[in-house]
Amino acid sequence: MTHAMTHAIPRAIPHAIRRAQATLTHARTMPPFLPRTAPAFAAATAAAAAAALLPAGVHAQTADAADPTEPQSKYVLGASLSVAPEYPGASRQTTKLRPLWAYQYGRWRISTSRASSVLGFASDAAGPGASAELVSGPNWRVGAALRFDSGRSSSDSPDLEGMPDVKRTLRGRLYASYRLAPQWSLGGSLSQDLIGRRGGLIASLDLGHSVRLGPRTEISSGAGISFGSAQYMNTYFGVPDSAARPDRPAFAPGAGARDVHLGVGVMTALAPRWIAFANVGASRLLQDAAASPLTRNANGASVSFGLAYRCCN
Repeated sequence: MTHAMTHAIPRAIPHAIRRAQATLTHARTMPPFLPRTAPAFAAATAAAAAAALLPAGVHAQTADAADPTEPQSKYVLGASLSVAPEYPGASRQTTKLRPLWAYQYGRWRISTSRASSVLGFASDAAGPGASAELVSGPNWRVGAALRFDSGRSSSDSPDLEGMPDVKRTLRGRLYASYRLAPQWSLGGSLSQDLIGRRGGLIASLDLGHSVRLGPRTEISSGAGISFGSAQYMNTYFGVPDSAARPDRPAFAPGAGARDVHLGVGVMTALAPRWIAFANVGASRLLQDAAASPLTRNANGASVSFGLAYRCCN
């Protein structure tokens, strides 16, 4: 250790201690709505702040074993109750109770539908399934995802009786989002059937907004439009000759707009880890999707609410 370093250490240590104390105080006073960092991570952050004030030669000797830049992990477990149309265009509603879960490690995530927003994303461009953020900047991100599409069964609704089932398939998805302002975001995606089950291609464009009402509650809203390829539209809104009947003539839709949609959701922290949430949504089918003989009601509405446990950074 050089003579200069020997004199630098006593001067740096008081500043390092004060910086570490401030960091720990901030970690203890984080709003309960946000996931609290683990004590070990808070301590590591404080140690790193102190070490950063020391001369370079001493920094190597006092580096904390836990790297604060290591990817963080978090998860959510819960359940949601939803009421929605039996299928897009149906006149009847169905009620379902579903598990809700998600896990994220750094840029990697796997989740069920609607779990991502509870995990902590105001705008969920990635969607359900397994996803990875490929590249990102201060206000934008681009990623890819895989998910299983459960298709549709003719037993889902009496209006689908005699229609061929839509097979379960694997979809690949490319997505991008851009933050227009602190509370506004724009997102788009392309979702393609990857294994030839006639799922076709779906494209969407959505505008999102979110605002906090105090430290515990957040309201999010969004509106968008979606499009389908000719294959997708034929699979979900077409009627083959083999399934035609007097009240359901054969129909072969083309590619085009599928629907416009909007929604509002609220999420509030009941406790530091427990989250309650509710969502309402509305949609309207467009063009050939609205004209399909399978469409009994072009307007759709849904509502869901649930409870989840969220942890940890």
